[in-house]
Amino acid sequence: MTGGSAVLVVGATGTTGSRLTARLTAQGVRVKAAGRSAADVAGAPGVRFDWYDPAGHEDALRGADRVYLVPPVGATEPAAIMLPFLERARAAGVRRAVLLSSSALPSGGPAAGRVHAVLPELFDEWAVLRPSWFMQNLTGDHVHARSIRESGEILTATGGGRVGFVDADDIAAVAARGLTDERAPDTDLVVTGPEALSYADAAAVLSEETGRAVVHRPLSYEQMRDRLVREAPHMPPAFAEVLAGLDAAIAEGAEDRTTDTVERVTGRPPRGFRTHVRRNAARLR
Repeated sequence: MTGGSAVLVVGATGTTGSRLTARLTAQGVRVKAAGRSAADVAGAPGVRFDWYDPAGHEDALRGADRVYLVPPVGATEPAAIMLPFLERARAAGVRRAVLLSSSALPSGGPAAGRVHAVLPELFDEWAVLRPSWFMQNLTGDHVHARSIRESGEILTATGGGRVGFVDADDIAAVAARGLTDERAPDTDLVVTGPEALSYADAAAVLSEETGRAVVHRPLSYEQMRDRLVREAPHMPPAFAEVLAGLDAAIAEGAEDRTTDTVERVTGRPPRGFRTHVRRNAARLR
């Protein structure tokens, strides 16, 4: 990166954005930490950013030549919101864009998949990160982690389907390389942990590492959809339907895979689920 350039991290206070910001600043990279509060993050100066308020986008982009993109939370059609910003970013001198998508969303698919499809047309240098389900969903502030703490249960519509759970720290490590390596990936990267686990498997690990009983209780698609609406009152019902549908796809085997992306990109293996839980066990007791 040149001396006058910066990385704009959208969602800098979020699960991956905060970790990415800390990693980049530790490497001496100039970062603009974009978020609704304009709070500084890990020593990076904050800048106000709201996907739904284009008036602040010009200031956020000023001085940035690379951008990390986290789609607006809860948006079922993020392309309509994101594409005008991406066009403005290109005009402002951004040359590399790294998009956080999902392993469940191929290029041209729904939601962020539509942004994925046009990213190579807008930027000469790009990458799309397609991580599997975050380990932090079971140890942080997600609805699953809350139910583990409150009742010792994980409730999903995934049945016995398996997931290559990935630590957000590993996602941030891949993102940092995608933003700072001399050559951009110019491809999509499916990011997983080292093993695929069912939620029953995950519950067993949680029980062993926390010393409290945790079980997986299967729900139907309809039950999961309704639970998301009930437990997350700010979640649009249409987005709850999408998430419940992803659970149903897991039950059919859609996420039963692992990749070598973390080790290939960063040079070290991804963190395993048991190690992650051991490091975060105190939050679940």
